[in-house]
Amino acid sequence: MHPGLIVAKLVTMVLGFLIAYQAYRGYRRNNSRPLLYVAIGFVFISFGAVIEGLLFDVVGLTLSDSGTVATIIVAVGMLCVLYALYGRDTKEMEE
Repeated sequence: MHPGLIVAKLVTMVLGFLIAYQAYRGYRRNNSRPLLYVAIGFVFISFGAVIEGLLFDVVGLTLSDSGTVATIIVAVGMLCVLYALYGRDTKEMEE
């Protein structure tokens, strides 16, 4: 793997985990379930950003297989964020 690509993927992962951490803090502060799903989603998205290279270089999967796994992980994260945007908040249901 190229050093520039490694740095770019690590920066992307760190930024995603920072967003996830802030969303989790918001969930704890406001008891808002959608923010929990945003946090979970960004963890998956951030992990998916780096897993392709690891699966290809370290595990030895083909580029196609490692890309498929990474895409599935990112898609799960996006589904979590989408659920956070369109799902019903339990606090709204109580009011």
